[in-house]
Amino acid sequence: MNPEKRLRAWLPLWIALGIATGIFIGNRYSVFNLGSGRFGSEKFDSVLRYINESYVDTIKMPLLLEDAIPSIVEGLDPHSRYFTSEQMLRLTEELEGHFSGIGVEFFVQQDTIVVMGIISGGPSEAAGIKPGDRIITVNDSLVAGKNITNSGVVENLRGEKGSKVTLGIYRKPDPNILDITVTRGDIPVNSVETAYMITEDIGLIKVVKFGGHTFNEFISALSKLKNQNAKSFIIDLRGNEGGYLEAATSMINEFLSKGDLIVYAEGRSFPRSDSYANGSGTCKTNDLVVLIDELSASSSEIFAGAIQDNDRGLVIGRRSFGKGLVQSQRVFKDGSAMRLTVARYYTASGRSIQRDYEKGKNTEYEMEAVYRYMQGDYVNTDTIDSEHMTPFKTTGGRTVFGGSGIMPDIFIPRDSVAMNSYYYSLMNKGLVQEYAAYYTDLNRSKLDKFDSWEELNEYLKKQPALVNLVSYADSKGIRRRPYLINEAGELLESILNGFIVRHFWGYDGYYPVYFETDKLVNKAVELLETGKASPNAIVNEEYK
Repeated sequence: MNPEKRLRAWLPLWIALGIATGIFIGNRYSVFNLGSGRFGSEKFDSVLRYINESYVDTIKMPLLLEDAIPSIVEGLDPHSRYFTSEQMLRLTEELEGHFSGIGVEFFVQQDTIVVMGIISGGPSEAAGIKPGDRIITVNDSLVAGKNITNSGVVENLRGEKGSKVTLGIYRKPDPNILDITVTRGDIPVNSVETAYMITEDIGLIKVVKFGGHTFNEFISALSKLKNQNAKSFIIDLRGNEGGYLEAATSMINEFLSKGDLIVYAEGRSFPRSDSYANGSGTCKTNDLVVLIDELSASSSEIFAGAIQDNDRGLVIGRRSFGKGLVQSQRVFKDGSAMRLTVARYYTASGRSIQRDYEKGKNTEYEMEAVYRYMQGDYVNTDTIDSEHMTPFKTTGGRTVFGGSGIMPDIFIPRDSVAMNSYYYSLMNKGLVQEYAAYYTDLNRSKLDKFDSWEELNEYLKKQPALVNLVSYADSKGIRRRPYLINEAGELLESILNGFIVRHFWGYDGYYPVYFETDKLVNKAVELLETGKASPNAIVNEEYK
């Protein structure tokens, strides 16, 4: 092994032996401003100086430290993190809600970049790129058939605002490659992927992250639905891993009365900080159901916990992830940053959201969702036994439990019948999305004539979509299994039709089609329509 690589491999272990490492780095970067010699930093400084002066080969000390820092920080708990400048750039783009690129959504099919959707008002729309287009070349460099990855696509298509990129486009049925030059621009990253009326009185809002523009998007969605006479709301936070606390508290404020406690945070060197509703909310009397699942984390859990603890609405679905640690961020001169856990979040009733973890076992912590699946959490009543959890009281006197995420008021299992082995065979290979693109290519001229996603969806329901999908999968090596196909058929058909509709109508068409067979959405609608969407309605009633 190369001497420098060997040293880089072992140095993090040496550092981990001394808690003083962080102090040394802090001294070097003027972050912690601790005196020389405290916590053994003088000793560690001597070790590094000795290595630098006397090691047999030349050592690039900044690279060694760059390798060591993550081991120190990430060894503290599962959510303290060190990010390189490149990682911070991507994170900032994601949460601040924009980046510079060409404005397409894509997936990689058989080593080819397939345009799945066009961002409205973006550079690609202006240049004439269409859903279903295949990107064969980028600036005369062949990208098709090169085992390109999603990250590789991003690297090729993103760039500085105002820069130009020429794409070689294959658009069926024309066999010729069409060269289209796109001028890169600012591309919005939406947090609210859809907001639509699911019935005449019920509006649904799907929030996928809590970023810098999320609250404004959320307010616009509420306003849009209210203008369409929405009387009650479903807020879908499934799969939402969190983001900015301020976005979550501002959204919660729309539903709570003045003085209601939203969340508080407290740590060893972090005095308790409380967040209260200010009474300016526009939806304080509207019925509300919040959807969560095992991937709902952090700000999603704060949102669900505040609604639950203040008896403001119902939370349904499955127990959330359990991420309730507060990080403070320190940015360094080179653009890298450290996020250090400084406190814990608590819901209004005093529940800690954070689940248990062991230092140094971050992999096991991240894999808990898989372990829970293997234990049957998602299809049976949650394996967490409430008798061994700490009980807390909501403002209305209901008992809720804390310490391991947010337990929903009503448990809704995953559809274990429809999500069988045949379903996963197709989904894991991306064959449903692949066939949707194939079907769209064959029928584009006909499908493009419909005036709404509703009309297109009704047309698709009359086509033998499932039969054709099964035949396509069979040609790709997934053998027909009639019994399992019958079980998964309705779900697969709704996903397939959703993907096809998305080519023409984006997420505003995709979600209404996909959610037609969604158990949580349908249960939420049932609760709202029957007047059972309030916490008082479930106190003496059991739901299945």
